[in-house]
Formats: sequence, structure tokens, C-alpha cells
Amino acid sequence: MDGIVKTDGVMGGQPRIDGRRISVLQIYEWVNEEGMRPETVSSEFDVSLADVHLALSYYYDNVDEMEDWRERRNARIEESESEQPSPKYA
Repeated sequence: MDGIVKTDGVMGGQPRIDGRRISVLQIYEWVNEEGMRPETVSSEFDVSLADVHLALSYYYDNVDEMEDWRERRNARIEESESEQPSPKYA
């Protein structure tokens, strides 16, 4: 288990599992919003069960920071959607 890291230029600097492009927020959402079991996340995404629990622990120890990351992501999605050209109907 290598831990949780933040690296500028990797996933926008958000907390993630060291050596992977899997964020703490993704793991939290898979387990707590999509209902995946930690064991399933571990096997489906080839991360240790300890790392899954470490990510969940990090989330709960840093809820305000993680909600900020969620808001940033949602703002980027909304911005991207608003920049898409609308189809022209004849």
C-alpha cells in the first residue's frame, strides 16, 4: 500500500491512489453512490482492498476537500456541456 497522493498535472491534482489514476472521489462514489462492495472495486479495478479502504478513510477525514473536488468536476462538466454546439433543425 503506497498511500494517497496529490500530484500536479495528474488528474488535476486531486487525491488518488499512489501509482494509479483512480481518485479517492471515484472510489467513494463507486462504493457509496453506486453500491459497489469494496471487494468488487478492488477486483474490478485491480487495486488492493487496503487501498480501497484507505481511499474511503481519506474521503471521510477530508469531506470538505472532497466536496470541493466534486463541485469542481461538476462545474467542468456543466461548462463543457454548455460549450457544445446545439444541433440545428430544419
